[in-house]
Amino acid sequence: MHFLALPRRFADGGLCPGAAMQYDGQIPGSNRGQGPVPPAGMSRSPVSLRKKIADSPRVNRAVEGLFAAYVRFAFRTSRWTRSGFEEMDACVRRGEPVIFVLWHQRLIMAPYLFDTSLGRICALTSAARAGRLAGQILVRLGFETIPMSSHKRHVALSREVLRRTRDGCSIGIAADGPRGPARVSSTVPVVWARMTGCRVFTVAFAEKKVMALPTWDRQMLPLPFSRGVLMCREWTDVVPKKPDDEQVETLRQSLEASLDAITDAADTAAGRRSEDPKTLSD
Repeated sequence: MHFLALPRRFADGGLCPGAAMQYDGQIPGSNRGQGPVPPAGMSRSPVSLRKKIADSPRVNRAVEGLFAAYVRFAFRTSRWTRSGFEEMDACVRRGEPVIFVLWHQRLIMAPYLFDTSLGRICALTSAARAGRLAGQILVRLGFETIPMSSHKRHVALSREVLRRTRDGCSIGIAADGPRGPARVSSTVPVVWARMTGCRVFTVAFAEKKVMALPTWDRQMLPLPFSRGVLMCREWTDVVPKKPDDEQVETLRQSLEASLDAITDAADTAAGRRSEDPKTLSD
């Protein structure tokens, strides 16, 4: 699960507006046919400077620290109502791993929707720059991660998930992550529920006023000194051991409806107007 989508400017490496300068002049008689030549001391490719900054371990650690500190600050300075977590907490407390599912838009509060003092949880993170940063932010807030790779087949990833659950580690996943469409669930939670036998819990957070990031799903950042709700419900549909394609699609739609319902309920409890879940990507 790709937790925590960062603004596209950072994900694309665009950290230094000044680095967008280019030199379009050409020195007569030199490098003819090879394009413009920059003056001495000026880089030929401004993109390389942006990439160098974005790939800097020091910059990455600073961004990780700032995001993690902000989430902690927003949580600790706000008043939260937590409801429906009793059964999931009981499972985790007795060492029974669960599958923890939410919409990508609400995942920034995931570390406070799962009580890591009761048990372990790991989240999937992509191999992209933003995914790696997101993974480290989650680690700072108590999660473990399973890094995904374009070279790792789905079978290998599923085996890793199965191994983690057998070790007692719960699995967290954004049902529509990492790239959407917004609030359209994939079949992955259903497949993993069948494979692991774990119980599935849907979760959501809401505040009346939030900061919306310029991401594909308008990901929500909580605001400090506010009031919000954290909500959990179990998805109780029975997943057959060998479902056919039609059954998998029916279960996927059911999970999607359950995620919409708990997210809308959280919005209502927080005094926030619910948004049409199928228009967030427009």
